[in-house]
Amino acid sequence: MVELGILLTFLSPCLCLYLVLIISRFFIRLWWTPIRAQSKMRAQGIKGPSYRFIHGNTKEINLMSIEAAKQTMELSHHILPRLQPHIYSWIKLYEKIFMQWHGTRSQLVVTELELIKEVLNNKDGTYEKTHFHNFIRVLLGDGLVLSRGDKWLKMRKLANHAFHGESLKGMVPTMIASVEMRLERTAFGSSYVEGEKVFELLMKMVLIISRNHYKVRILGLRTIFKTSDENESDKLQQEIRAIIINMLNKRKEEEQLTSPATDFLGLLVKAYNGPDRHSSITLDDLINECKTFYVAGQETTASSLTWTVLLLAIHSEWQEKARKQVLELFGNNRTPTLDGISRLTILSMVINESLRLYPPVFHITREVQREVKLGKLILPKGLKSTSQIWQFIMIQKHGVKMLTCLNQRDLLMA
Repeated sequence: MVELGILLTFLSPCLCLYLVLIISRFFIRLWWTPIRAQSKMRAQGIKGPSYRFIHGNTKEINLMSIEAAKQTMELSHHILPRLQPHIYSWIKLYEKIFMQWHGTRSQLVVTELELIKEVLNNKDGTYEKTHFHNFIRVLLGDGLVLSRGDKWLKMRKLANHAFHGESLKGMVPTMIASVEMRLERTAFGSSYVEGEKVFELLMKMVLIISRNHYKVRILGLRTIFKTSDENESDKLQQEIRAIIINMLNKRKEEEQLTSPATDFLGLLVKAYNGPDRHSSITLDDLINECKTFYVAGQETTASSLTWTVLLLAIHSEWQEKARKQVLELFGNNRTPTLDGISRLTILSMVINESLRLYPPVFHITREVQREVKLGKLILPKGLKSTSQIWQFIMIQKHGVKMLTCLNQRDLLMA
């Protein structure tokens, strides 16, 4: 009993000290560090909504999004108040640069064109891709969109080769056949059933992301307790992985009978089987790139085509001009050719204008790797810079006019 009493006497202060350390770390991470960062930026004249304990501004943003969705929207290019009501409101309140909070993570929202260019140029590697530890990481893995450094360079090299102009020229007949047969064979050569199943699973993941985008969870809690969405996410990830591996095995069997394919999946398989460890990729890399292509390629293309069709429906005069040029080049029954497609100047103008007004990626987030000067501001290490590259900046500057410039570069140079 005496020994037990001595042991308890020794352990009690140790346990108390351990609890004090945990509470102190919790307080520093969730309160002191955010308030300190907020004070530093306000001292430089950067305002924004105040940090709220644990949640930051996510509750405010979520409520504003719900309210905006309830409002009736007129047919207009002015969609920022509907899609990002918090950005629209806070730009008016705090001007072109302000700070907002996603949980304990500070985000400097930048809407000034020159500063956006400076961030995106990133010549010295100061502004790197931010790390995602939530459902987005499950959705895309460590593919081209989220990877960094040497791995990004390796995956970018593969993608560049697959989607180089000369490579795409050879795919034109396959693309035309795919459209006619309504099959998804351009990049992966996969069957329609397999592709449809992957899209279906990935869209479920996208819905999970949308439900949880403004929810804040304490790091480490997931290892102890998982929500229903996290369990469903893990299940979807396993199903997607199994389907892609099955596609990979089928491709290997096909290549034993025929010459290796030169589409994107073929290049990924070649890199996976490559003997050079510096240029080869792992099975996880291959799966992540497939998921990235399915999500990023499908959703961005579908979004752009939808907006293009809407703009043509609104501006019937340009619809007639585009139709007239198509009929002049291909008639009613001729199959499109590469040379003819390159001469569709009016349709190219329409697509470029659609991308200007409604780009599929409307903001890019970068994390500051070391203290750096941006314009007149001194940004601390770890700050996340969210560049609102959405062209509402250009719209405010130039006005909304259909087909006022031939391409986005002309607009940026104006």
